Amino acid sequence: MCKIALQLLHEYKKVRGEFFMKEEKKATRQSYGEILEKLGEENKDIVVLDADLSAATKTSIFAKKFPDRFFDMGIAEANMMGVAAGMASCGKIPYVSTFAAFAAGRAYDQIRSSICYPNLDVKICATHAGITVGEDGATHQMLEDLALMRALPNMTVLCPSDDIETKYLIEEISKIKGPVYVRLARLATPGIYEENQTFEIGKAVQIGDGTDATVFATGVVVAEAIKAKELLEKEGIYIRVVDIHTIKPIDKEMIIKSAKETKKLISIEDHSIIGGLGSAISEVLTEEYPCKLDRMGIKDTFGKSGNAVELLKYFGLTSEEIIKTVKNN
Repeated sequence: MCKIALQLLHEYKKVRGEFFMKEEKKATRQSYGEILEKLGEENKDIVVLDADLSAATKTSIFAKKFPDRFFDMGIAEANMMGVAAGMASCGKIPYVSTFAAFAAGRAYDQIRSSICYPNLDVKICATHAGITVGEDGATHQMLEDLALMRALPNMTVLCPSDDIETKYLIEEISKIKGPVYVRLARLATPGIYEENQTFEIGKAVQIGDGTDATVFATGVVVAEAIKAKELLEKEGIYIRVVDIHTIKPIDKEMIIKSAKETKKLISIEDHSIIGGLGSAISEVLTEEYPCKLDRMGIKDTFGKSGNAVELLKYFGLTSEEIIKTVKNN
C-alpha cells in the first residue's frame, strides 16, 4: 500500500513538473556499463574499445559477456580512436571509453581528423570527468572536454545526470549516425528520474515552473540544483531547474523560453566556465534574447586533489552556493 501511495505521489509531482530524488546513488559510469551489456545483446554490430581502464569505465561488464567484441587497446588512446574509426568505416558501431582527460585531451587530434572530419559513427563515452574525479587530482580532472568536443564539427555532445537518463541516452546514440561524445562521472549521484521518463537528444528537461529564477544544470550538479530548488521553496522562492543533458545541439527554445519567463538565469557545471554549458547558453542569449547569465563552474583554474564532495564545496558547486546566487541581486 505504501508503495502505491508513493508512486501516486511521484506521478502527481511529475504532472507539476517536479521530481523526487532517490536516496540510492549510482555513478553514471556504472549505468553506462550496465546498458552496454543490453545493447550488445540487441545489436551485433556494437563493439567496445577501452584503453586499459575497463574496470573503472565499467566496460568490463560488456567484456565479460562479449569477449570477442571487446578490444583492450592498452595505454594507447590515440591509436584506439584510429582503430575505432576504421571499425566504423566497416559498418561497426564502436563505443570507445577511457578517462575524459585521455579521451578528449590526449586523443583530440585523432578524434578531430579521423572521426569528426569523415563524420564516422563512433561513440566516445568518457568517464571520470570534472573535479569529482576527486583524489586523482588536477592532471586527471578534465575540466575542458565539453569546450573541446562541442567545437568540433559533426560532434554531438551529451552529459547525463543520473542512472535513468544515462541508460536512455546511451541507447539513443546507437540509433543515430555520426560522432558522439558522452561525459560520464566517477561520483555516485542520486537518481532523479523514474523508469518511464523519456528523453530526446537536443531537448532539455524542465523541472518545476518557478519564475523567480532558472538554474540550467548538467551532469552531476543537476542533483544540487534540484536540492536548491526544494530548499528555496520553503522560503517562498520558486525556481525551475533545466537539465541540459545535450550540450550540442543545445536546446535554444528552452533557453529563450526560460529567459522570457523567469527573473534570473544561472548555469552550473562541473567544468570550466570557459567553453562549457555556461558559454553555450550565453551564445544563445547573445544572439536570440540578450540578458544576464550568472555562470557557476570552475573559474579558469585547475582542480585539486581531494574528496569529491569536499571539492564541490571548495569550488562552490553546491546547493548552498546556488541558493546564494539566486538571492544575490
